Amino acid sequence: MASQVRKPLRLPDEYAALRSIVEGTATETGEQFFAALVKNLAEALNTHGAWVTEYLEECRRLRALSFWMGEDWIPDWEIAIDGTPCQEVVDGARMVHYPDNILALYPQDSDLRTIGAVSYLGVPLKDPHGKVLGHLAVMDTRPMPEDPRTFAIIRIFAARAGSELLRLRAEQAAAEREQKLASILGSAMDAFIEFDDDGLITFVNPAGEKLLSATSNSLSTRPISDFFLREDLDLLNQSVEQVRQRPPGDQCTWIPGMLTVKCCNGESFFAEATLSLYRVTSRSFHVLSLRNVNDRIEAERRIRTLSVETEYLRQELREARLFGGILGTSKPIQQVLEDISQVAGTDASVLIYGETGTGKELVARAIHEASNRKDRALVKVNCAAIPAMLMESEFFGHEKGAFTGATSKREGRFALADGGTIFLDEVGELSLDLQAKLLRVLQEGEFEPVGSSVTRRVNVRVIAATNRDLNAAIKSGQFREDLYYRLNVFPLHIPPLRERGNDIIVLADSFARRIANEHGRVIAPLTAECARRLTEYSWPGNVRELQNVIERAVITARDGQLNLARALGPTTGKSDDPRTAAAPENVMTCDELKELECKNITRALESCGWKIAGEQGAAKLLGISPSTLTSRIKALGITRSP
Repeated sequence: MASQVRKPLRLPDEYAALRSIVEGTATETGEQFFAALVKNLAEALNTHGAWVTEYLEECRRLRALSFWMGEDWIPDWEIAIDGTPCQEVVDGARMVHYPDNILALYPQDSDLRTIGAVSYLGVPLKDPHGKVLGHLAVMDTRPMPEDPRTFAIIRIFAARAGSELLRLRAEQAAAEREQKLASILGSAMDAFIEFDDDGLITFVNPAGEKLLSATSNSLSTRPISDFFLREDLDLLNQSVEQVRQRPPGDQCTWIPGMLTVKCCNGESFFAEATLSLYRVTSRSFHVLSLRNVNDRIEAERRIRTLSVETEYLRQELREARLFGGILGTSKPIQQVLEDISQVAGTDASVLIYGETGTGKELVARAIHEASNRKDRALVKVNCAAIPAMLMESEFFGHEKGAFTGATSKREGRFALADGGTIFLDEVGELSLDLQAKLLRVLQEGEFEPVGSSVTRRVNVRVIAATNRDLNAAIKSGQFREDLYYRLNVFPLHIPPLRERGNDIIVLADSFARRIANEHGRVIAPLTAECARRLTEYSWPGNVRELQNVIERAVITARDGQLNLARALGPTTGKSDDPRTAAAPENVMTCDELKELECKNITRALESCGWKIAGEQGAAKLLGISPSTLTSRIKALGITRSP
């Protein structure tokens, strides 16, 4: 039998082939372009098949972008390049031509054997830097003679295929970047608002829609000025001018302070803000980022409040250790304890009456500790110790810059006592205007910090104390009657020490043991003589005076015996007791002392030109602090003559 003669591949008409391929791919891009390219290339070169691939460098594989073989498409074709003709094309980055007997060269390539390949021509697809992106190849079941025209045609379309692959990768990268940017903007917690040179909104991210309570479509083309107060809008406009004057690449800035943002639903929030500028062709756009800091401000406020509450609780523990519980078995003190047990479980306002030093604060603490609010702070305010001009800030707090010296925001005592109890000692010393504001807190549970327009709501129980006759103060116009009835829901009278009988000995013994322990001393129990001296004294300073006397007696004790002779003065029988001693002619009444003090302060003020503080002030002349003098002027009702 005569051997079969293989006819070589017919050489193409160069111009007809180019025209065919160009016309077949001119209107196509992407996948359609590659499909048209390989089909028309196979037809123009009269080969059995053609394919174009992209190179996956990390796994050394080729993945077909389009594969035409015989009269059909081969989908999802992918191959490892090692041991194939394609390996030389990719690794060598050069055109490879096998005109005949390719199976003898690559006997392990099952794809070539399945097809019955005889010849192969492949050329790499490169980027502008010479990196291999993939390859374009043709294969035939007949010999493929070397022909410059065929080589030229496949090089031309390899370059075209490489350009299209680069374009697709750039397009894919751009799409991925756009998707990432959209994801970043969409998932960001901060609001991003884009507006143009006319101040009209052109874009709002989802967080911006949520914060402004409106959809992106409804916000589009709205003026950015609709969402800011006038003073904040001025600050924003200044920032716009600032970023415009900066060089490209540095056109961004933090907006100092915080902006108040007005939402479409009528609500508002405080925001930290940044502003940036970018240009697209001849148009400029600004991007305003807003971060709602209301929650952070509230958290910081709560942290400050908790810190102050912690300090109050520490002080409470120190004072609890200092004074102990309410000691005594006398009938008057037992009545006080019964009153405490009755009122503690309620939220009723309590007004504690008692002389100085009787333990009004200790009673207030006992009421708080027995109440449902015991887990929150007991906040104490001495209304007589704080200058009148600072009292409102002390009560309600202030904003930064609310007045001279307000260098930072400060929480007031009512805010600190929210959920707990506030104890207003010497409440009768409050000014009339502050009494009105206190009344509002008692009635409505709300107030505004100094320098703020934001109303704060609190839930505070009020316990007040006084040693003044408030009824007399009401008649003289120095105390509001409506406030009095708000405070006097549950009046509680603390008996003076001189009316508590044997409680004096109980308290003295307790003080002696505690103070001796603190000083590291051993003190003998009270003798009968000590008990007599203590019970015969009138104790005008009440429990506070008793504590001081016992401390002096412990400090000056000899051989473990309290030195009451030093602490109370020499023994003269009943003459120790002002209640039984004959009143000498030079003893002045309380009203006379008050009148004398008033005249003395007035003379000091007049001699200093009514100047209170400073080296030339009346406080210096009298030897007291300016705040004490201010308090006494107010308490005595001293006014400057016109």
